[in-house]
Amino acid sequence: MVDRICISINNKCNLACNYCHFRDKGIVENEEMDVYTILDNVKRYAKSTFKIGFVGNGECFLDWPSLKSYISYVEDSPNIKVYTITNGTVPLTDEDWMFLEKHQVNVGFSIDGYKELHDKNRCDSFDEAIRNLEVFKRVTGHYPTFNATVGRESIINREKVISFFKQYGTRVTFSRMIGSKGISLQEYSDFLSNVEKEILVRRGGVDCTMYGGLCGAGMNNYFFANNKVYLCGNCIDLPPVGDSGMAFEELEKISLEFDRNHCYKESL
Repeated sequence: MVDRICISINNKCNLACNYCHFRDKGIVENEEMDVYTILDNVKRYAKSTFKIGFVGNGECFLDWPSLKSYISYVEDSPNIKVYTITNGTVPLTDEDWMFLEKHQVNVGFSIDGYKELHDKNRCDSFDEAIRNLEVFKRVTGHYPTFNATVGRESIINREKVISFFKQYGTRVTFSRMIGSKGISLQEYSDFLSNVEKEILVRRGGVDCTMYGGLCGAGMNNYFFANNKVYLCGNCIDLPPVGDSGMAFEELEKISLEFDRNHCYKESL
């Protein structure tokens, strides 16, 4: 059973992070995609908990009215759980933040750690992201979760990274930096094993090695973008497995045999 997908609602971003693997791969296509058809297929298919991540090639808050509409569209399906990730630089109103809270959307802020580390890779966006983080906390009463990309400098300055996130007392998803500036899976695993001794860390299941889990390519975590479906976000430069309107029963028929402790794309 498929129980997790990511939907990229746009290819627009107001940052140009120097490790972005979508930029590395030259993803510039922006074909119109009927997100409601995807959501209809999920609503029909999901008989148990099904996670939809509104994340992808761009910053989804740049299309806030559309994102809000998609979240509202699945609110009548209790099996569907929604999360989204933002770079934290697009300010929302108090009402908008509360909308996400009332709809139980898990919001993750992409912050890599302390200011110097974050700004080096993410276009000097730390101060703005922290300002919006504090607005989120004021409105909702709690901090969001974090998504932090782990590269060479994060490993070298591990204790400073830990110290930064410790103050917020919330869960962190550490993502392995991939692409031309990436680190090895072993380096990432060693980092994760040390960090999770001191702060709450999310490790995925059959999801993605980039998040500390097993590779879900051909089983889970399909990536919907540009009116197509890909095995995952890291496989967007491989041929798609179908168009975005395909039934999930068809996705179930895809079978890939490989060691899921390793990234499918990197095993090719």
